[in-house]
Amino acid sequence: MDILVIGGGGREHAIVWALKKSPKAGRIYCAPGNAGIGQIAECVPIAVNEFDKLTAFAAEKQVGLVVVGPDDPLADGIVDAFEAKEIPVFGPRKNAAEIEGSKTFMKDLLHKYNIPTAAYEKFDSYDAALAYLNTQKAPIVIKADGLAAGKGVTVAHSMEEAHQALQDIMVTKVFGESGAQVVIEQFLEGQEMSILSFVDGEIVHPMPAAQDHKQVFDGDRGPNTGGMGTYSPLPHIDPAIIEDAIENIIKPTAKAMVAEGRPFRGVLFAGLMIQPDGTPTTVEFNARFGDPETQVVLPRLKSDLLEVFLAAVNGTLADVEIEWSDEATVCVVLASEGYPASYPKGLPIEGLQSAGNEGDAIVFHAGTALNAEGQFVTNGGRVLGVVGLGAGIAEARDKAYEQAEQITFKGKQNRTDIATKALV
Repeated sequence: MDILVIGGGGREHAIVWALKKSPKAGRIYCAPGNAGIGQIAECVPIAVNEFDKLTAFAAEKQVGLVVVGPDDPLADGIVDAFEAKEIPVFGPRKNAAEIEGSKTFMKDLLHKYNIPTAAYEKFDSYDAALAYLNTQKAPIVIKADGLAAGKGVTVAHSMEEAHQALQDIMVTKVFGESGAQVVIEQFLEGQEMSILSFVDGEIVHPMPAAQDHKQVFDGDRGPNTGGMGTYSPLPHIDPAIIEDAIENIIKPTAKAMVAEGRPFRGVLFAGLMIQPDGTPTTVEFNARFGDPETQVVLPRLKSDLLEVFLAAVNGTLADVEIEWSDEATVCVVLASEGYPASYPKGLPIEGLQSAGNEGDAIVFHAGTALNAEGQFVTNGGRVLGVVGLGAGIAEARDKAYEQAEQITFKGKQNRTDIATKALV
């Protein structure tokens, strides 16, 4: 079966890498892909928002399955576009992808169905939002309603920072129409946890839990990014807490979406906070594989990913048993100088030949391209995700950093404390 994967980041590289293992996989196309993906699949120069071109390409090549990676096309209805052409596609329809596309929709849904989440208020008027904010105390969380490339959330530790975030979103409109509404939310303390699940309606198959590191600098300092590193499993978190999150947050949310006439099919990503008393609470839901969570979860998958995707599309997900490795995985993101603000592109990358793909390390490309001489160069804020595998977190972490040190490019930055919370 030929497959089309849509997207061009580290998540999509990991998806293509996992699909390549399936004996049922034929040719794999990736649109638009990146230089690393191009080593194992055929990259197609079509942007993720060019629905007409993508559906025409899939029809021309008679692909048996389309897999959608990024959030923007899902929110814009790409799955509906493929279904209209009767092309099998893995991912949620537009009305289900709204669980990520609108934070107000997500918060209202959880509130309606009594699913644990932080207290909040929503506003479409700056003056009303400002008046409410002036009655609150820091720390407090300010969120743009719509998609903002993972950067629309400010955890304000001072009221000055909160006022600035509100002004940036609603007055300066740094996120455009994504900031037409805002959510002002109670600050939650604790440890973050991500649980991705294969979902078809009320059928939920959770993947192993992972933990992301959002801030750009060590010690969880600096601005939020799309993620500077991840690891899985979470040996320092009680399995009962993970089970609590699955039974009392993820499964009820899947049922709630069915009840609302928006059945979810695809990967439902729960971003959770484990409060000091051990109670998991919902921070966010995403409507797709996480990035860089995918890079540590899929290497632990023992089952055939293609079969899982097809089962979800064909309505047989309940009949599938999904097996996971006990191995630990740690991903260290190598980012461009200046990220998450502006950063240079086109800088040569050295050391890729000697790093990764040795069985205990994998290098997933996130923002890379090939220059005229055929050399890998930087082409994004997050450039590479270096994944180490091992019997435990400490071993996997050592492997990841050992490989990451072999790769160099001008201005390379990475956190040095990924997964240390699991070693305390």
